[in-house]
Amino acid sequence: MDNLFSGLEEFGLDNLSNINIYDEEEKQEAEVKKKAGNTFSEEDIIFDKTFSCPVCDTDFKAKSVMTGKVKLQKLDTDLRPKYLKADPLKYDAILCTNCGYASLTRFFKYVTYKQAELIKNTISVNYKPTAETEGIYSYDDAIARHKMALVSSIVKKSKTSERAYTCLKTAWVIRGKAETLPGDTPNYKQVIAQLRKEELEFIQNAYDGFCEAFMKETFPMCGMDENTVTLLVAELARKIGKYDESSRWISRVLISRDASERIKDRAREIKELIKEGKN
Repeated sequence: MDNLFSGLEEFGLDNLSNINIYDEEEKQEAEVKKKAGNTFSEEDIIFDKTFSCPVCDTDFKAKSVMTGKVKLQKLDTDLRPKYLKADPLKYDAILCTNCGYASLTRFFKYVTYKQAELIKNTISVNYKPTAETEGIYSYDDAIARHKMALVSSIVKKSKTSERAYTCLKTAWVIRGKAETLPGDTPNYKQVIAQLRKEELEFIQNAYDGFCEAFMKETFPMCGMDENTVTLLVAELARKIGKYDESSRWISRVLISRDASERIKDRAREIKELIKEGKN
């Protein structure tokens, strides 16, 4: 390679004529920084958010996910969102560490005086105050919080759709645990089978609840329009082996005049899965 610095001898710098433009040590430092920048930690996307409990009026902290910090990868057939690198669904159940009231974020602050009394007299009197979890929530933490949210929704006699939606979200978190369970877990196959069984139990309850809510509640329901709930119910029916019921719900989506093509495409995918007998 030609000497880039030829001609500098007149400045008395001929001893530096072979100097490298980019020092090897600097290159290495830059590479380390680049790798560090690509390193993902779940702790980097969560923060302690302060909530005010609508039951006991206590301020407490719970983990929350920073907006825009995780990228959606795809949706499962039952509309469960799957994200790259982390699972924000783990953080959707808020638990008051003082009185034990819990709820999905969507429903947390909507508690009437009568409902608060029901929570206090049924849950709070037996609840043992706990400290907020340090660091990220494990799947076991998340599942426990979602189950507490379901208990609260039952005790406060919430809408059927809220209970159904909480069952659905719990099933999603259980599925997340199964998908990320290390292969070297003792009795791996048995643990996976148990998780699958538990997930289906919550799917069954979500299906029953949404069917009931469909008949007596108005839309939107849990933030979903009628066609979305219809599609969801169809898929929940398929997952628990109710293929005839699933087909009937799918037909309602396909003949709907106001269902979007995106929803109808998903309905056609589920219809194909029904034909294949997959759940």
